[in-house]
Amino acid sequence: MLAKIQAIRGMNDILPEQTPVWQYVESTVRQVLGQYGYQEIRMPVVEHTELFKRSIGEVTDIVEKEMYTFDDRNGDSLTLRPEGTAGCVRASEEHGLLFNQTRRLWYTGAMFRHERPQKGRYRQFHQIGVECFGMAGPDIDAELLILTARLWKALGLADHARLEINSIGTSASRKVYREALVQYLEQFREQLDEDSKRRLSTNPLRILDSKDPATRDILQGAPSLDDYLDDESRQHYDQLKAMLDAAGVPYTENPALVRGLDYYGKTVFEWITESLGAQGTICAGGRYDGLVEQLGGKSTVAVGFAMGLERLILLLETLGLVPDHVNNQADVYVTAMGEQAVVPAMALAETLRNELPGAMVVSHCGGGSFKSQMKKADRSGARYAIILGENEIAQGTVGLKPLRDDEPQQDVAQAELAGVLAGLL
Repeated sequence: MLAKIQAIRGMNDILPEQTPVWQYVESTVRQVLGQYGYQEIRMPVVEHTELFKRSIGEVTDIVEKEMYTFDDRNGDSLTLRPEGTAGCVRASEEHGLLFNQTRRLWYTGAMFRHERPQKGRYRQFHQIGVECFGMAGPDIDAELLILTARLWKALGLADHARLEINSIGTSASRKVYREALVQYLEQFREQLDEDSKRRLSTNPLRILDSKDPATRDILQGAPSLDDYLDDESRQHYDQLKAMLDAAGVPYTENPALVRGLDYYGKTVFEWITESLGAQGTICAGGRYDGLVEQLGGKSTVAVGFAMGLERLILLLETLGLVPDHVNNQADVYVTAMGEQAVVPAMALAETLRNELPGAMVVSHCGGGSFKSQMKKADRSGARYAIILGENEIAQGTVGLKPLRDDEPQQDVAQAELAGVLAGLL
């Protein structure tokens, strides 16, 4: 026998029993974003490698270690997208969406990073991303955080997600701070963890996010980014906090919060949960006013966020917050007892779908005894089985059998069946 081919490690199948939860989360997000006037955009999974090198930065872990990159038959270097922001900027600029206009966009889809798979984190993972262009004030930053708070309420997660915010200033103010931070950390170089030693010469602000206990102790005496903020960034940040206060969205200021990608500036934020054991980020983002120009477009202010669907779904399931109605189970299962009943049963099922468009009506296919058909009806999760045999056809009736309680089976006229089911469902 040939060996079975299995999925690539870290790239998981989402099975029929799991997809209803995904659809529930995606539809809830779609509804909330629609309330705020956000439009969906869909981008390719594969982009030119240069797009991510220029946007994310060549000296980041993503570009250096994690991207799936290959040469195609033309010799072009292509990459499976590791994140969505760069592709959204590329698409928006390429198709003229940003010229003298504002845009509120969102997308969903698979992203790819070659990192160690673990619970809630995979090599192929799925994100929902939101990107806003052409709005410079803190009001759009606040809107993103307010709509995300609304989403947590819609999903029942309001008590399980907390917001941390910070301002990392402009690139000019960060440059001055970076020099002061490096000068301080150089005194303790040998005591830093290996990742922090490497970042000291490549991306020193990421050291602020280190989880190593010894490095965390050293950082206690480090210069504060807040002391180096320019006046414009400080005013922007103060106004953002005032808007969140007015909207009743609680937050914590975290001066050590930075984003790992080179294109962020001013506002940065993370939504964090402690309900998955260790602290986990379920949504993160910030302002990236320089990225469009960095990718060859006209200078355009921008802000956005991304949330990981796997971790969000894991959180809902762990907390038991998936509603009972979110399932892939039938409402009605139509059986056909005997050869003569097959065609009428198929027609009856189609009539029920016409008259009960919100119901899931499953037709039994493949024949079988009464006992086997009723077993399949039960396994479908249906609340009711419709039994159609020679006697029912002759009398113009069906047998209506409840499958989830002990009520007796009843005979119902075929002409009245849809109305009876409408009242029961």
